[in-house]
Amino acid sequence: MTTSLQGKSFIGFSRSTSTSTWCHGLDATTGESLEPAYNRATDDEVERAVKLAESAFAPYSDLPGKTRGAFLRAIADGIEAALPAIVERAPRETGLPDARIRGETARTTGQLRLFAALAEEGSWVDARIDRAQPDRQPLPKPDLRCMYRPLGPVAVYCPSNFPLAFSVAGGDTASALAAGCPVVVIGHHSHPGVAEIVGDAVVEAARKTGMPEGVFSLLFGGGRQVGLSVVRHPAIHAVGFTGSRAGGTALMEAAAQRQRPIPVYAEMSSVNPVVFLPGALEGDKAATLAEGFFGSLTLGVGQFCTNPGLVFLPETGGEAFLDRLRALVEDAAPGVMLNASIACAYADAAEALAQQTGVQVLARAQKSPGKNQGAPLVLEVSAADFAANPALQGEMFGPACLLVRGAPESIEAAIATLEGQLTATIHGTEEEIASQPRLVTALKERTGRLIFNGFPTGVEVCASIVHGGPYPATSDGRSTSVGTLAIYRFCRPVAWQNAPQSILPPELQDANPLGIKQSVH
Repeated sequence: MTTSLQGKSFIGFSRSTSTSTWCHGLDATTGESLEPAYNRATDDEVERAVKLAESAFAPYSDLPGKTRGAFLRAIADGIEAALPAIVERAPRETGLPDARIRGETARTTGQLRLFAALAEEGSWVDARIDRAQPDRQPLPKPDLRCMYRPLGPVAVYCPSNFPLAFSVAGGDTASALAAGCPVVVIGHHSHPGVAEIVGDAVVEAARKTGMPEGVFSLLFGGGRQVGLSVVRHPAIHAVGFTGSRAGGTALMEAAAQRQRPIPVYAEMSSVNPVVFLPGALEGDKAATLAEGFFGSLTLGVGQFCTNPGLVFLPETGGEAFLDRLRALVEDAAPGVMLNASIACAYADAAEALAQQTGVQVLARAQKSPGKNQGAPLVLEVSAADFAANPALQGEMFGPACLLVRGAPESIEAAIATLEGQLTATIHGTEEEIASQPRLVTALKERTGRLIFNGFPTGVEVCASIVHGGPYPATSDGRSTSVGTLAIYRFCRPVAWQNAPQSILPPELQDANPLGIKQSVH
């Protein structure tokens, strides 16, 4: 593997020959252009990448799970080998610190190996066998067997805020490859250098493990041109996306307008409401709670999809919590944001929210933000004003939150107006929480992950995690983009009726040569 950046797309095992400049990576702190220039894939190259994926689907999807697992493990090994190049480039392109990049790299390789283990073990296909009953009355029962099979080539769109864990070899790519689907990735202009480094690792892993050409391609050129061309291509069978609501809905519309519509799994926006009940705000623990909340609010300069942007507090009380939070915010230093457009969008969104009826500034960082920086901000509004104004639910995507204060019944009414969310959190004593079943139910119906006495930032990659939620948090609240359940986005159930044993896939054969779990009836 080479870490010398070329600024060229990966078209299967080949590199683009395009000379049309798309973008440069930019230093997030200074705005300085970083070499090399990245060239837009041509229409012919987009077509070739997708057609290669289409031709790779049959041989790749038929590979044993152990072989696909070896491929995923080789990708993880390659990314780890490229770590020096990643930590040199990524902080410059994103403004994220070295420790964050190292941690995100470890999460990326960890989830690749998690999906490798899932593919290797094989029971995720949910093999079901209903044996024939030819003598059943009044009608005989046929032999029926079913399991999940991969959909086909998948398009993956990289986000701005996670250059590794949700990007080129992130969760969407890992879960699609584990399911048996080739992947065409569309890189993001915020971190093209990191994308190329990781893409090189994936291609080299494909070569070393004997994968068919086209199992992976990485295209540069942007979502509006290259990205929409990919999602409209008839060979693409599903989409994984993390980003803005505008971007996600554009892909959903393009996918729905195709002659054969396809699923779009888009993670879009969330303000991740947090409810503090009175018992959580009492005594000495209130200041500690404020510190924990502030850490979650400002983690990554508020650019995580799970930063808490909306807080519900009792109408009275909580002074110790608020005093400590106010002090932390006022003393906080602004942080470098991912790029200039995100910093501007954050400033505009925060200012627009602050101008809404009934909204007041509770605390603002005393030090003004510099170029491409965002500073912490806490706004406050009554529950009545919040419930009456849908504009107050908007995501600010930065280190800011809106505190909503009111009586219990008004807070319940306000929560009933919320859109779908990735997370919802409740802080309180066990007795308080148990006495609020309607509140818990209201939050549960609007979120994919319900958290008790914790904070929403920090997403555990495991079998039980749900990183999804009702629209608009995600386009399909029945799925997750993190954890092993994500594999089911990129497959479909197929049944075999009265099939000879020689025709059945190994997972459905009576001999069960793979030794996986079968559900036999």
